[in-house]
Amino acid sequence: MIDATEELERRRAESNARADEFRAKRDQLNAQARLVAEERAEILRQLHEKSSEAQEHRHRRDELNERVRAEKAAREEWNRKLQELNDRLQRLKRERQPKTGAPPVWKLRKELRELEFRHMTTALTADQEKRLIEEMKRIEAAIREQDNQLRADPEFDTALKEAEAAHEEAERHHAAVGQLAEAAQREHEAMVALFESVDDLRRRADEVQARLIEVKTAADEAHRAHIATIEEVRDIEKLLFAARGGRTPAAPGWSPSEPAREDDFLARLKKGEKVSTEDLLELQKSGRG
Repeated sequence: MIDATEELERRRAESNARADEFRAKRDQLNAQARLVAEERAEILRQLHEKSSEAQEHRHRRDELNERVRAEKAAREEWNRKLQELNDRLQRLKRERQPKTGAPPVWKLRKELRELEFRHMTTALTADQEKRLIEEMKRIEAAIREQDNQLRADPEFDTALKEAEAAHEEAERHHAAVGQLAEAAQREHEAMVALFESVDDLRRRADEVQARLIEVKTAADEAHRAHIATIEEVRDIEKLLFAARGGRTPAAPGWSPSEPAREDDFLARLKKGEKVSTEDLLELQKSGRG
């Protein structure tokens, strides 16, 4: 029969071994939790960095879009002015028809276009082509002559120069609209790409957070198991102290007049009889274990 103290020593050794296992498991899980926490912190750092960068692209996009709207408004205004100036030029042309009774310029230009089309699409003999080219040159000269007559008119010349300047301004604003719109689109695409990356990082952060909670929960469970096992070891040591003839402070409510069950238990221990866990717990509860 195994001596009671030997049994207690064996149980204490087993409890100590379990306590060491729980402590090692807890420490391993805490180390893993630190690594997971570092991973989460890095993901959050990237998330905040990319989110900030995306906001910068959004800000620049909005600024560019505002400039696009301003350039469009300016373009429309210059197109309106250009239309007014062209209308004025047409009115001046009608009012200042050549005094020589020559056909108006619009009619000459129409004839010239017809001759040019005929020259490009019709098979002509050498003489026919020569006469056709001479006619085209004559019409072009007539057009230049009337244009020169019109430009000699100060009012017409001023209106023409204003129309040319308005056309240049309208074209300049039109080009600016295209350039700014392209730049705004690039900023928008960069912003969208970054926000998609932010969404992916946020999902990863949630996954890592869930893993961190899982590891920390397991570490807490291992820690509680370690503490419980340490308390178990201390209880066994109290039993060993009592089994070897020592005494522990009496539990609250214990009085000498109560039946001393522990005396019988100690007697059994001294005889070398085997005791059960229930017996050991009973000894602990008695106030002398």
